[in-house]
Amino acid sequence: MKSQMFFRSVIQFYTKPSWKQRSYSSSEFNISGEVISILAKKKPIEPALEPLVPFLSKKIITSVIKDHINLNRKLGFRFFIWASRRERLRSSECFSLVIDMLSEENGYDLYWQILEELKSNGVFVDSYCFSVLISAYAKMGMVEKAVESFGKMKEFDCRPDVCLCQRGSVEDARKLFDEMKANGHSPDSVAHNALLDGFCKLGRMVEAFELLRLFEKDGFVLGLRGYSSLIDGLFKARRYSEAFELYAIMLKKNIKPDVVLYTILIQGLSKAGKIDDALKLLRSMSSKGIRPDTYCYNAVIKALCDKGLLEDGRSLQLEMSETESFPDAYTNTILICSMCRNGLVRKAEEIFQEIEKKGCSPSVATFNALIDGLCKSGELKEARLLLHKMEVGRPASLFLRLSHSGNRNFDNMVESGSILKAYKDLAHLADSTGNSPDIVTYNVLINGFCKEGNIDGAIKLLSVLQLKGLSPDSVTYNTLINGLHRVGREEEAFKLFYAKDDFRHSPAVYRSLMKWSCRRRKIMVAFSLWMQYLKKISCLDDEAANEIEQCFKEGETERALRRLLELDTRRDEYGLGPYTIWLIGLCQAGRFQEALMVFSVLREKKILVTPPSCVKLIHGLCKREDLDAAIDVFSYTLDNNFKLMPRVCNHLLSSLLESRDKIEIVSQLTNRMELAGYDVDSMLRFNLLKRHRRRKFMSQ
Repeated sequence: MKSQMFFRSVIQFYTKPSWKQRSYSSSEFNISGEVISILAKKKPIEPALEPLVPFLSKKIITSVIKDHINLNRKLGFRFFIWASRRERLRSSECFSLVIDMLSEENGYDLYWQILEELKSNGVFVDSYCFSVLISAYAKMGMVEKAVESFGKMKEFDCRPDVCLCQRGSVEDARKLFDEMKANGHSPDSVAHNALLDGFCKLGRMVEAFELLRLFEKDGFVLGLRGYSSLIDGLFKARRYSEAFELYAIMLKKNIKPDVVLYTILIQGLSKAGKIDDALKLLRSMSSKGIRPDTYCYNAVIKALCDKGLLEDGRSLQLEMSETESFPDAYTNTILICSMCRNGLVRKAEEIFQEIEKKGCSPSVATFNALIDGLCKSGELKEARLLLHKMEVGRPASLFLRLSHSGNRNFDNMVESGSILKAYKDLAHLADSTGNSPDIVTYNVLINGFCKEGNIDGAIKLLSVLQLKGLSPDSVTYNTLINGLHRVGREEEAFKLFYAKDDFRHSPAVYRSLMKWSCRRRKIMVAFSLWMQYLKKISCLDDEAANEIEQCFKEGETERALRRLLELDTRRDEYGLGPYTIWLIGLCQAGRFQEALMVFSVLREKKILVTPPSCVKLIHGLCKREDLDAAIDVFSYTLDNNFKLMPRVCNHLLSSLLESRDKIEIVSQLTNRMELAGYDVDSMLRFNLLKRHRRRKFMSQ
């Protein structure tokens, strides 16, 4: 009966527009409808939902829970737990929504009922589902329940993660453990190590060691897993010498490393640039009775490839093939990425073709690496064929049909805009799912199309990925907006920007639009865009925004800038980007006095002005013969150890030599330049020769 009521309410929702409008594509609308129908009619829901996975997105998951599940929270929790298995379907909005649902009457009891049901039915529960539960308990101040939930994770075959450490401190951890002991729940080594590992993973090494000292006072003895966590954390913090010292202490205590710790050590040595030592350690493992696994080999192969030693990396991969540690998809992805990065796309294709012959299926990341390489080398047709192969899976005969006879029809359908029909035909031909393209795959292809100037093809790919249930991210929109601007389709770029509310919070997209506006000398537009962003993230209220905009409109640029900086610099994620864009934009618009004002305010507030901004300013000030200001900016670059390219230096020296009253300053400036490592002799020769030729030409 409840299911029927639930289903009726859903139908009612779709027949009556909500006050809070959401922009659904027809495909999203249909998929949401199918999800709702399954939740209302099917038991259990999990097998019935599985076929919809490729078409689902964060937006659909959140929407279904937010608008419909309050009528049946137990069903809503089960749907959330099922969806949370896949990282791409998780979102902070959904996480917060479920926390709110838990805080309602009987919320926690209902959630635990679902967890127990799933456990008894042998259904996998991800640790992420416990993270939301622990976060909800913590939010309500129910510390004992949070710790109890943490301890129960192992009963569900969940490895405790860093959820208790994300926003906590050592004092909080201490409090949790004290309360746990007071209530008869003595923390075991699993709990101790999990908390220690959490702080290490978050890079909070000072607190990790402080926590260790507190644990040791309670009788905790650091074992192999604890040492592994600490050594790994030290390596990630680039504290290499301390990591090796801790390893030496561990060996003195007769604690023998396992394959996991060896992998950590090999990765650490590789990142420290000690590749020879990493190789020696790899070779020594067998003599100590430990067989190197794929992770060990991959760490060394990556280090070799990062250094450009591709042949050595390839040799080590072939060596792996002769051992029980067989190369995996990640091994091949490392090599393919490195080959493509070094322009060896054909070699990358050879490795890709070898993968299936050796029984190793290429992962999505492997496909993405090769597609990226093909796009960058201008081979978009080959990249698209590879995308088709991802769609249809592994059967060679099926791929052959599509890449020869079928592919032309598919392309014609896409080109004519019949994307839905094309996708249905493609899905009908496929016998297996294979590696479904992810958002990274489409971003790579969209970037390739944009760089080739085929912006319409890129926009069609946007439609295709949305049809497949993927959610475009800020990279997708940034790439398309840049592509549209490059071909002069400014209006469409802004339409795309304002059509997608979900991505208006990305500072990268805002900065892209600001750059293009500045290039077109629309400084006020660029200024307004950043104001919009700050208002969106609640950094700026309407009153402050109106005050700043009014100052800017009335020509009080300095006052507007100072007020904006005062508010913007309070943010944790404050960055120089927008101010650099304005400074360069003012130079491009020939408004050098205002650009100089921006430079002066930033310098006064001890905000580092970037070298490109200084270069633009120096060039512009020299052209305007404001040489005192140009010298001042150049002196700033010397004070901050910026080394500029010869062209701008030559321009400044040439301007000074041409000016009668500034010649004597040249000597002082060149002395400072020599101390900074500039090749002053060659610059002076260049400028004196240029000056001599000019005078000779003028005398003729």
